[in-house]
Amino acid sequence: MGVSSTAPHLLRAARGEIVDRPPVWMMRQAGRYMKAYRDLREKYPSFRDRSEIPEVAIEVSLQPWKAFQPDGVILFSDIVTPLPGLGIDMDIAEGKGPIIHSPIRTQAQIDSLHDLDPEAALPFIKTILQALRQEVGNKSTVLGFVGAPWTLAAYAVEGKGSKTYSIIKNLAFSDPAILHQLLTKLADAIATYARYQIDCGAQVVQMFDSWAGQLSPQDYDTFALPYQRRVFQQVKQTHPDTPLILLVSGSAGVLERMAQSGADIVTVDWTVDMADARARLGKHVKVQGNLDPGVLYASKEFIRDRIYDTVRKAGNWGHILNLGHGVLPDTPEENVAFFFETAKQLSTAALVS
Repeated sequence: MGVSSTAPHLLRAARGEIVDRPPVWMMRQAGRYMKAYRDLREKYPSFRDRSEIPEVAIEVSLQPWKAFQPDGVILFSDIVTPLPGLGIDMDIAEGKGPIIHSPIRTQAQIDSLHDLDPEAALPFIKTILQALRQEVGNKSTVLGFVGAPWTLAAYAVEGKGSKTYSIIKNLAFSDPAILHQLLTKLADAIATYARYQIDCGAQVVQMFDSWAGQLSPQDYDTFALPYQRRVFQQVKQTHPDTPLILLVSGSAGVLERMAQSGADIVTVDWTVDMADARARLGKHVKVQGNLDPGVLYASKEFIRDRIYDTVRKAGNWGHILNLGHGVLPDTPEENVAFFFETAKQLSTAALVS
């Protein structure tokens, strides 16, 4: 049978092997919809504490594993976690997201950034990933994750979340040379960080370009795609066998471009029908997704029908079942449990034939 027969389900599907059912995990899998997480949050009110104190982050990462046995267990972290390691001071405000204390807007600030040394800046990552691998063994796949250059640049320049992205777009369109320098530095740091996560035990890495869907296609080609490629190429040079997933929120208009990034798997959100996504991406591109997270508020019959619809349209190769974005905070836990139970009882062959 070779080595792969003992490899976990998600890893095999991500490598392009034929599996008996699509593997399933969920974005924002650990978190606010789970009572166990809310209880822990009372004890550790700071997000950075929850994600950077190893034993706490390990516990949070494993809460959904213990409850639902998903095929993927993802590191509990944030896309901005590596920024202090480059010299960008940040905090994460509960319910509001990252806050950058001195937004990056000048040449001098970019010149002062340094290379990322993950071993020195992020030693907790190794402890967490090694523990997750040990805990799940071959029963699940451990996923690492990183932010993409455009999205991290947007946080660094805006200083916080944004609805209009006006500050970074102003920079992009009026002083692009500065932004390209920042994007290059971020891409190299993210590549270093992704490689480090793989060395520490991550078997698949997902890159979140959460804000790249806010770009027009021509600007995506200038400010997002080349830097996604830069990250993925560097990771593939040293870790050619680690599957890489790309997520872009609101990606319907740039789906084909995502497939040009060097990612092995493209996450599809719910604004695209999965059959259309398969047709647009072509037979050789693997996909992840794409249930609307709002479906998990509905009846069990409705949830089951939507799972079946997605899996049927995705076909029997190269599909990881997931939501199109993160699970919503007030989602009933029993519906999350039902989502996983239903997914794990699927037989792709029966559905697709």
